[in-house]
Amino acid sequence: MAAVSRNDDKESALSQTKLDRFSRLTSGQLIESLGPGRSGSLKTRPDGTVIDGHHWITVLRSRGFEIDSLPREVISRKES
Repeated sequence: MAAVSRNDDKESALSQTKLDRFSRLTSGQLIESLGPGRSGSLKTRPDGTVIDGHHWITVLRSRGFEIDSLPREVISRKES
C-alpha cells in the first residue's frame, strides 16, 4: 500500500474548529472513525494522496502516529 502523501494546499486550508474538535478525541477514537466503510473513513488515491480524512490524519501526525499503517479506502479516479 502506498504511503499517505501530504497535500500541503489542502492541509493549509484545514478548519481550526475541526482540528480542535478532533484533538479532543483519543488516538484510538480517531483511528476507529477512519476505518474503511465508515462515513468519515480515510480515503486515498492508489498513490497515497488523501481525498478524505485530512483533519484526522493531521491530528494523528501531530501526536507522532505512523499514519501509513492506517487502513484506508483506495479510490481510483474513475470511481470518483
